Amino acid sequence: MKITIVMGFFLPVPPLRGGATEKIWFRYAQHFATAGHEVTVISRRWPGLPQRETAGGLTHLRLPGCDHTRFLPLNLVLDFLWSLRVLFALPPGDVVVSNNVSLPIFASRLKPSAGRVAVVLGRMPKGQTRFYGLVDRVLATSNAVAQKALTENPSLAARSRVMLNPADWAAHASANVKPRAVAPLVIGYVGRLNPEKGLETLIDAAAWLHRQPDLPPWQLLLIGPHTVAGGGGGEDYRRSLEARARGALPGSQFEFTGPIYDAEELARRYGTIDLFCYPTLAEQGEGLSVAPIEAMAAGAVPVVSNLECYRDLIVPGENGVVFDHRAPDAVAALGAELAALLRDSTRRARLAARAQADARRFDYAAIAARLLDDFQQLAAGS
Repeated sequence: MKITIVMGFFLPVPPLRGGATEKIWFRYAQHFATAGHEVTVISRRWPGLPQRETAGGLTHLRLPGCDHTRFLPLNLVLDFLWSLRVLFALPPGDVVVSNNVSLPIFASRLKPSAGRVAVVLGRMPKGQTRFYGLVDRVLATSNAVAQKALTENPSLAARSRVMLNPADWAAHASANVKPRAVAPLVIGYVGRLNPEKGLETLIDAAAWLHRQPDLPPWQLLLIGPHTVAGGGGGEDYRRSLEARARGALPGSQFEFTGPIYDAEELARRYGTIDLFCYPTLAEQGEGLSVAPIEAMAAGAVPVVSNLECYRDLIVPGENGVVFDHRAPDAVAALGAELAALLRDSTRRARLAARAQADARRFDYAAIAARLLDDFQQLAAGS
């Protein structure tokens, strides 16, 4: 097959500046090429990367893009302009995979030679699926996302598939080299430093923990970009988080690393985390974040908000913990869950082992094979 994968307008591929979508679909592209398919990746033009190249079995087309902004209406305009630019660059093919809002609306009508159109819904849709009447396939990253899409557009039912986000299980499992009895225990977060991620709740829960007298030594670790272009809340927001942490914790008890873009280094840092906390508040945004999956593969116990999307990942009490982020005192609720895990090494070990084993089903190879099977059916008209 000839498969074209279209990325967003704001990050490069290979994922030199991070981005879950860019990382995931670059790896998928590599799997597809290894399986013998002709794969073209369209992404943002970036300094140091040629506008067109063939590397690692992939053809890269890089077009002028721009930075992500904090304003959704402006981002939608930029996505539309990017999609028009991509439309003219689409090569003939069998399947086009779109990680864009606008392109799926008109690609099959205006560029049928590019192939059948599959749109990836990595976050909760916000009305756009009503315009996807000509889309051939909807790939939702969780059952919650798929259900929301069908609520908006019931006609998509026969064309929808749930394809959960993947992780490099082997790389993360092998990076887990920290003896779990070594102090301090690490409570970690990896992701965008953005207000929707509930990081104030996490820091305040850490302050709550600091006031408990009977806990083993522990440390808070936050990894991720804060810039608006990187999906974060900006410089002022980063400063506010650091000030919040400094006001509640000794300097030796917390660390903000900034983003880590090197995959091996990031996997190594995952391997130092004992409790992975993802306290997101984005009920109308999250699809199924890849960070908790990667953390589970690395042997951390996931502690996540009570969002519907995490039902595809977490079985409370068996492979992780879910806390009520809507509780009147969500800080104490999260703090109590973390404290219980810090105190109980046997429970931590049991949950971590099950989490790591369960994360194996999210490995790239298995999900890439399922995608290829679906694309072959799609190209054949089924």
